[in-house]
Amino acid sequence: MTRSVCSPLFVATLLLCTGSGLAQQNVGVKKFDYPPAPTSNQVDDYHGTHVSDPYRPLEDPDSAPTRAWIGAENKLTFGYLEQIPAREKIRARLKDLLNYERYSVPEKKGKRYFYSHNSGLQNQSVLYWMPSLDAEPRVLLDPNTLSADGTVAIGGMDISDDGELIAYSLATSGSDWHEWHVREVATGRDLPDLIKWSKFSGASFSKDGKGFFYSRYDEPKEQSMLRDANYYQKLYYHKLGTPQSADMLIYKRDDHKEWGFGGVVTEDGKYLVIFVSEGTDPKNRIYYKDLTKPDSPVIALLDEKDAVYNFIDNDGPVFWFVTNLHAPLSKVIAIDTRNPGREQWKTLIPESQETLLSAGVVDNKFVASYLKDAHSEVRIFGLDGKFLRAVEMPGIGTVGGFGGKRTDKESFYSYTSYSTPATIYRYDLERGTSTVFRKPVVKFNPEDYETKQVFYTSKDGTRVPMFITARKGAKLDGNNPTLLYGYGGFDISLTPAFSAGNLVWMEMGGVYVQANLRGGGEYGEPWHLAGTKLKKQNVFDDFIAAAEWLIANKYTQPAKLAISGRSNGGLLVGACMAQRPELYGAALPGVGVMDMLRFHKFTIGWAWTSDYGSSDDAAEFAAIYKYSPLHNLKAGTKYPATLIVTADHDDRVVPAHSFKFAATLQAAQAGDAPVLIRIETKAGHGAGKPISKAIEEITDEWSFLVKSLGMKADWTK
Repeated sequence: MTRSVCSPLFVATLLLCTGSGLAQQNVGVKKFDYPPAPTSNQVDDYHGTHVSDPYRPLEDPDSAPTRAWIGAENKLTFGYLEQIPAREKIRARLKDLLNYERYSVPEKKGKRYFYSHNSGLQNQSVLYWMPSLDAEPRVLLDPNTLSADGTVAIGGMDISDDGELIAYSLATSGSDWHEWHVREVATGRDLPDLIKWSKFSGASFSKDGKGFFYSRYDEPKEQSMLRDANYYQKLYYHKLGTPQSADMLIYKRDDHKEWGFGGVVTEDGKYLVIFVSEGTDPKNRIYYKDLTKPDSPVIALLDEKDAVYNFIDNDGPVFWFVTNLHAPLSKVIAIDTRNPGREQWKTLIPESQETLLSAGVVDNKFVASYLKDAHSEVRIFGLDGKFLRAVEMPGIGTVGGFGGKRTDKESFYSYTSYSTPATIYRYDLERGTSTVFRKPVVKFNPEDYETKQVFYTSKDGTRVPMFITARKGAKLDGNNPTLLYGYGGFDISLTPAFSAGNLVWMEMGGVYVQANLRGGGEYGEPWHLAGTKLKKQNVFDDFIAAAEWLIANKYTQPAKLAISGRSNGGLLVGACMAQRPELYGAALPGVGVMDMLRFHKFTIGWAWTSDYGSSDDAAEFAAIYKYSPLHNLKAGTKYPATLIVTADHDDRVVPAHSFKFAATLQAAQAGDAPVLIRIETKAGHGAGKPISKAIEEITDEWSFLVKSLGMKADWTK
């Protein structure tokens, strides 16, 4: 979701969309002697319903019993995986495919261009700058030098208007806690400035480059900082050359502990626009501060929290926004801050039949990005809202970028699809033409693969889109190993993207499927709301219907169907395997929200109640309790083979979710299919994960799949 400067939401794995398939009717797999988990007699009373929580001790990841259990589970899991012959082949092929140059979309500041580049197997991409597009690139920041194992990553950054300074944050071991530093571009030297205890925050330099705005929390308790709830975010201004203790407090709200703040300086430098959020609810408030007046107050411009308001740019006192107010698929409006009454608002770009995701202003033109049935379209408009042209796309895929200033004549964007690695284009705003700027070369033939978009009917008659990608000529005989991936939440849209991991899966003979479930943002806010709170079951129904469609249309069969998802998608997988265990051969829930009764008690979990509701509310508890993965596993049931993935440093979806789910599922399993948990160390929810760790994780998942599905051992030939 891009509703705020830095949203406290789930990070999707950028490099590898994971999933696996494992036959429920495993042949020759013995029942496992699972490690005993620490237990207690904990019982909680939810509005008169008594719910036991026997594995509550696993919520403390640092206790001696939990650490012993983690060690025993990992020993069991890796002992199983290491015996699979195909494991080395998979690892080698992943390394081979990932060993290609990758570029980010360039950003121009002052007379310099900035971008990131990965030579192939570098754990972290390196930040470069160039004085011109044809100049020799110069290293600005190489995070690979900051840790031996690549577990220190760049989190966020902002470049001063003149291109002389960069503020950048570093995250260690995948934590959401970031530390901000400032570096001189010309010399590559870090200034002594250090900002700590920042989380879910970007940075925004003042026009003069003498400091930047950022958000932070109060200093946490060291022993519990990875699991304690985060409240009372505050917005500050840091003046370069001064200690953090001297930073100027710009805004806080002691009366609203859940409010979060993100500050962005307008291009003309005259205003600080403050995005005010409440958790992950897409509806927001907009405040602003006049930076031309030193003691100006913070003014509430949009304080009703009645819609989404995404700031685009300003023309003096006139602010432009993308909003879905009275426009479910969003539109562009203009608000004159001198006369901000709603009756004075002007619609510049009306609502379309497609979903408007975002807009920017380059060359005094609006560049608007849309979704049409979950794939990208880009349209150019005049500042008066007049349609000028559509940007020609290379195919059905996903576009990102199109940044720049009002005076720029060029912009850059990336294009990717399921069989197209991210290619960077330069777009000429005056001519309306695109030229390739950087094109990666990957060791495969994209012409060997094809993507189809189909539409299927969910349980209540809703029409749901789904992308299916496989080798050309795949037989529809019901025997294809098929990976069904989903998310379905938080207004996040799943769109086509290249994944080396998924390519290996398809080379192995698999079919990759991505379903665009309700709860996402593919069709605007109505689609999102149809999969939230009391309607969350719609998301699971959509996923189950996708599985049934694939079986009915002879793509696969239950024994060869895998379901996969991460974070909110891990919840999806957990709920669906609990509701329909016979429908799948395997389940791969990654870093999932599994305990729906207690998720809001840890780190930023409280922020998700806008989508999930809360067990503190009686009606919402009743709905949540019916699908909560942890609480709907039934002893004596034959569950599909399951490989649960989590990380001991995940401070977004704390690992206790996966720990308790694994212990409960292992105790409940009546079949011979394995239930394993893979617990990564020095890693978090997914952001900043080094390539070496990503390769190992997908290698283990695919190895698990190959053994259990009886897939061909000679698939690399």
